[in-house]
Amino acid sequence: MIYGKMWTVVRPQLGIPLFLSAVAISSFAVHLALVTNTPWLKAYYNGAANRTAPAAVAAPAAAPAEAPK
Repeated sequence: MIYGKMWTVVRPQLGIPLFLSAVAISSFAVHLALVTNTPWLKAYYNGAANRTAPAAVAAPAAAPAEAPK
């Protein structure tokens, strides 16, 4: 284990729950920021997302190149 000596300073009964709590809080903060700052996400979750995809415009076929003489 790379950080094996860390547990001589911080007890695992304190360090592991503290680490997991920090991960959970930071994950919640990131998700909250996404939900509050992304305008299309609320509409998506409410079912009002754009249901029709834009029609693809077919590109005109390229003319075959002439063979060199």
